[in-house]
Amino acid sequence: MALRQTPISQLGVNAQPFNLLGVDEKYYSLEDVKGGNGLLVMFICNHCPYVKAIISRLVVDAKELQDEGIGIVAIMPNATEIVPEDSYNKMKKFSTKNDFNFPYLIDKKQEVSRSYKAICTPDFFGFNSHLELQYRGRLDDSERNLPKPDIKRDLLEAMVEVKRTGKGPEIQSPSIGCSIKWR
Repeated sequence: MALRQTPISQLGVNAQPFNLLGVDEKYYSLEDVKGGNGLLVMFICNHCPYVKAIISRLVVDAKELQDEGIGIVAIMPNATEIVPEDSYNKMKKFSTKNDFNFPYLIDKKQEVSRSYKAICTPDFFGFNSHLELQYRGRLDDSERNLPKPDIKRDLLEAMVEVKRTGKGPEIQSPSIGCSIKWR
């Protein structure tokens, strides 16, 4: 497991189009998943200990963001021949086990993941209602640790600010996770 940290991103870049297969066997495009108040594109996978450590909090925060009119989508970027634990069938089980309330898509060709310049799982891209990047940072300040009662919910707070103002916070802490397994 190679540990990676997300780089500082060029805010304002546009969300990249896609049409990917979801675990419900339907295809989803950027237009299908965007919300009226923004969009969160998450690159996650089944096997990563960083994703596993945050997944229950991520699902809760995703629901709160959906209630704010923000669209949510998760994309699995890894080459499944390198990491069989991230196979499509195991994605189905992972999403069911964790009660995903958002589409979970597989990027078999890894083209979408490359177009977003995703580098690790988890990697979060928060867009405003014009689909301009306003947030690229972490879920919260716990990383793989159990969260403290006064946890800073970076992603949730940032996306609520994006909804309210169209802009993300000035200071953004990078996400840390497992490197994407590229072909």
